[in-house]
Amino acid sequence: MTKFGKWIAGGLGWAFFGPLGGILGFVVGSMFDNENQFQPGSGGGYQPGQPTTTGGYVMSLLVLVAAVMKADGRVMKSELDYIKQYFSRAFGVSAAAEAIRMLRDLLNQQIPVADVCRQIEKNMDYASRLQLLHFLFGISAADGQVHPNEQQLIGHMAQSMGISDKDFQSIKSMFVADTDAAYKILEIDPTATDEEVKKAYRQMAMKYHPDKVSYLGDDFQQAAKEKFQKVNEAYETIRKQRESEKVTV
Repeated sequence: MTKFGKWIAGGLGWAFFGPLGGILGFVVGSMFDNENQFQPGSGGGYQPGQPTTTGGYVMSLLVLVAAVMKADGRVMKSELDYIKQYFSRAFGVSAAAEAIRMLRDLLNQQIPVADVCRQIEKNMDYASRLQLLHFLFGISAADGQVHPNEQQLIGHMAQSMGISDKDFQSIKSMFVADTDAAYKILEIDPTATDEEVKKAYRQMAMKYHPDKVSYLGDDFQQAAKEKFQKVNEAYETIRKQRESEKVTV
């Protein structure tokens, strides 16, 4: 069994209950043959307050990804390739194949987005929800642009998951460029003083630090570094821009 399969067989915790459970039941069960039959809760069952497992995180991610991919009325090969490449790089070719197979099944289901997001908000820590949002924008931008319908849906997801508007705009600006993107990533205005820029950078670097999702394992922590790097790039962009303006003056 691949690493992907072991996550699922080990138990999904809270992710196998509520609206997520209704979506995942058949899809997850179909992944296992008679010799490796999946049993909900085989990893010890769900206990209130149980932290998110890697399996639960991946299942939440795939369900939301399926909803985003359908938002613009078409499923792009570039989006499937993005997911396949990501899982292949992080977890291996076999795990990627299983993820894509599960995703194809999810694409055929009706997903109660608001209900699913509220379940995630209730059971998943904030840093992990931010990482989900970052991945969703990555999927949406895989074909070179973030479709307005996808952007609207991701905004709805963020709100339903309890993510602040500032954090939503911060991550959105990592993928949807505009003249103030660097400032939005740091959650400040262009009128901020140099000291305020430095303070914002330190706060955002702490908020988006990969260690915030270390409990998900090295695989997802590596993915979190991409988001962390965007914060560093935003700070450097502002710093260099301001230095250039001072020299010009």
